[in-house]
Amino acid sequence: MDTLMLKRPWMMALLAAISLAHADVSVIDDAGVSVRLMQPARRIISLAPHLTETLFAAGAGERIVGTVAYSDYPEAARKLPQVGGYASVDLEAVAALKPDLIVAWQSGNVAAHIDKLRALGFPLYLSQSNRIEDVASEIERLGVLAGTSPVANAVASQFRQRLAGLQQRYAARPVVRTFYQIWKQPLMTIGRKQIIGDVVRLCGGENVFAQLETMAPTVTVEAVIAANPEAIIASGMADSRPEWLDDWKRWTSITAVARDNLFFVPPDLIQRHTPRLLDGAERLCQYLEKARERRPKTAQSR
Repeated sequence: MDTLMLKRPWMMALLAAISLAHADVSVIDDAGVSVRLMQPARRIISLAPHLTETLFAAGAGERIVGTVAYSDYPEAARKLPQVGGYASVDLEAVAALKPDLIVAWQSGNVAAHIDKLRALGFPLYLSQSNRIEDVASEIERLGVLAGTSPVANAVASQFRQRLAGLQQRYAARPVVRTFYQIWKQPLMTIGRKQIIGDVVRLCGGENVFAQLETMAPTVTVEAVIAANPEAIIASGMADSRPEWLDDWKRWTSITAVARDNLFFVPPDLIQRHTPRLLDGAERLCQYLEKARERRPKTAQSR
């Protein structure tokens, strides 16, 4: 038998692949919990749109058997069965799909739902990417759990190379005080731990509400006026610029308004913690560069 295998290397490769497909795998999730599977997952449920997208990026798209509402990227994600929304998961629908892995969003899914699924015995991986670099790590870990590491590792490597390029380009740029607006009513922004804040820092910006601990704190118009940002970035809920971004034009005392630094980044490119986050980062960096160019010459020379 050994002689036969030596003469046919493809048989050795095949047996190695079969062995790998049935080997147990484990990773540490973002909650610090060890997630261990007897073999790579074949029936995965994603409980957030950005996790669905990340699973596809990790090469595990064919292993997803259920998602939640707004899981619309890539196109193949639209065709998958849904088990409610990220904040309203149908636990019975999840159980009916018999997943061997559930990928959940720590700060987005309802904690009671996560606890219930764990109590039912389903393996859970909890995700909470708070820094840009976390996206690459998550792709790699999901690749391990799905048995698609060759694809996942390549995508993660490309992500890190692209991120390094942006860091090199913008690290030494003059600081731009930035207000990032998620929504109008209530007026919501980003706090210190939000990954979008990390994007702002990457681009040489300073989040004017970085002192707030809440992920998506509510602020007042008066607080924004007092903070006097040099640039206002809005996302909204769709691919088009929200009308309410121009509502700031009435407050001409704000530097961002006076210099017409009111910018829009599509939410799918910056509010989803996926490889496309760097697409959003590139746009935000370009906008902050415009804000620098629009400074009076005396300010530019500082």
